[in-house]
Amino acid sequence: MGRSRPHRGNRRRGRSGGPRSRARTLTGTLVITRPGVGYVETSEGPFELARHGQREAMNGDEVEVALVEQRGRQPRAVVRSVVTRAVETFLGRFAPAGPLGAVRPLDARIGHDFFVVPEDPTPERLGVRDGDVVVARVTEYPTRQSAAVVTIERRVGSADELDLNVEAVIASYGLPGDFPAPVLEQAEEIRARVDEELARDPSRRDLREALCVTVDPVDARDFDDAVGARRLPDGGFELSVHIADVSHYALPDTPIDNEAKRRTCSAYLVDRVIPMLPERLSNDVCSLRPGQDRLAMSVVMRLDARGNVAAARMTRSAIRSAARLDYDTVDEVLLGRLDAPSEEVGELLRTLDEIRALRERVRRDRGAIDFETVEARVTLDGGGAPTGVSVRRRTRATGLIEEAMLLANECVAERLAQRDAPAAYRVHERPVPEDLRTTLPPLRELGLVDDGETASGLLAGDPFAIQRVLERARGTDGEQLASALLLRAQRRAVYLPVNEGHYALGAPAYCHFTSPIRRYPDVLVHRALKALLDGRIDGREMRAQTTTLPQLCRTCSERERAADAASRTSQRIKMAELLSDHVGERFSGVVSGCERFGLFVTLDETHAEGLVPVRALGSEWFAYDDARMTLTGEESGETWGLGRRVLVEVTGTSVPRGQIDLTLVP
Repeated sequence: MGRSRPHRGNRRRGRSGGPRSRARTLTGTLVITRPGVGYVETSEGPFELARHGQREAMNGDEVEVALVEQRGRQPRAVVRSVVTRAVETFLGRFAPAGPLGAVRPLDARIGHDFFVVPEDPTPERLGVRDGDVVVARVTEYPTRQSAAVVTIERRVGSADELDLNVEAVIASYGLPGDFPAPVLEQAEEIRARVDEELARDPSRRDLREALCVTVDPVDARDFDDAVGARRLPDGGFELSVHIADVSHYALPDTPIDNEAKRRTCSAYLVDRVIPMLPERLSNDVCSLRPGQDRLAMSVVMRLDARGNVAAARMTRSAIRSAARLDYDTVDEVLLGRLDAPSEEVGELLRTLDEIRALRERVRRDRGAIDFETVEARVTLDGGGAPTGVSVRRRTRATGLIEEAMLLANECVAERLAQRDAPAAYRVHERPVPEDLRTTLPPLRELGLVDDGETASGLLAGDPFAIQRVLERARGTDGEQLASALLLRAQRRAVYLPVNEGHYALGAPAYCHFTSPIRRYPDVLVHRALKALLDGRIDGREMRAQTTTLPQLCRTCSERERAADAASRTSQRIKMAELLSDHVGERFSGVVSGCERFGLFVTLDETHAEGLVPVRALGSEWFAYDDARMTLTGEESGETWGLGRRVLVEVTGTSVPRGQIDLTLVP
């Protein structure tokens, strides 16, 4: 039959998806993963929705649910009522329907179509035509007796003017649109005024003559960090990290700050950036452009000859970047294939590279885990059509910046934690044994783990055991798979108002200090550090920050996950669009995932992941081993599992879903 053997369980169901029984009720947040499918997050944990259990509720709503018991399985949830609505406005496509029309949300998780309210402004007055994307505001929510109703606020554009697949991603993940007028008005009034600030604040150090540069991706538009380094006579080093002083301009409870607090982070989609701050700040006043004076927060660290921190000083500063460099250029300079902009800059880069090597050794010796990741980004032409794939790996250039930023973050976090300062700490907990246990069978299949010390170390969450597995995988076909398996077994790092350390980095204290242009937690850290430097750590501003910090940390963690997911989804959509022009072509790849329904294959050339459905493996039944992550033919005995090299053909794509369909080539 070409598929895995179906599970034959108890098929008796009540009308709401389970046997009839007395149901208890809970209140929680409804999370829709795809139309009609989702779960309700409650104080007792998540409960899957029963079939047809969503009723009139929409994604994000606070709902009261009845839990319907199911024999031998976790109860499922049926919405009884909506407590608080989450969706007020949304993006949708207008279509004529009756005298006025209807709007279908681009976010399919909303699950309802909406009629247009018969009030001004009418679609005609707004210039809205059939198929146009509009911003709609809900005036009546759906009930069991009545339909949902909206009024159209404005026209966004036609299907020809917009990339509807990416617009749907923006809508689905609740990413923000244009900045409100008061935010833009405040931003336009802001000037750098570096000389005035140096004259006004004697505590701000003038570091404009100290050599520093920015090193970023070639397509970066905002530069929020600059680095400098020099060798010391005693064999040690001085490392300087300068970060844009965003909090000097984004004062608490101003329009800019309130909007940044609402957004919490920038989102980097395949074809655009949805910024946290207005462009006036992110690309101008706060951007550390070469040759221009800028206000900064600086961390100047003294390292010994082995790369250990001997001292660290934090200060307000004014800097002037000497050069804007990109990673590719720096790698070429370090390899001796390209001259640096000046001898001084060349020496600075070589010193930073030496510090990188030392710091990598220091972190490895203390148990830090460096997962091998590859970032594949689809490149687009001027019209948004995909043209190819750019693959970014860790190099000496990316490493020297990463090590400098990690060290600055650690030093600031340690200083704040010593005083229990109210800041957003970046916390990563030790993985739980159950999650690590699931990695053992597939890692054994890859030949990376035996039943001895390494396996027991993995189960205990010993970071050195994880290091050994990753080292064994390096240079093999299983390198990316091993890293992905162990990375998925980790807890997700979150923001917390208290310091609890960072497991993967092996750091007793950690925070995000180095990207205040694109992350709101960094702004909070800057404010706490300034209060500490000024002796105001117990002052009114920090008391107010302490009160709001728990909720801010939760919101920042949630919005970060949404922005990351939106970025990945937009990349998958454009990758599928790119492969649409290669249907019928063959590619080599590696099996990177195995499920009951088929094999996931990562293509060597593009790093795109596609699905070989189980029916394409053959006409026999395939037994699925969940622990080993394998499919085995019951007649042939042939086993398909992780790490196996295959040749595949692209048979089709679904661009809106970001799906690539493959078949094996014998």
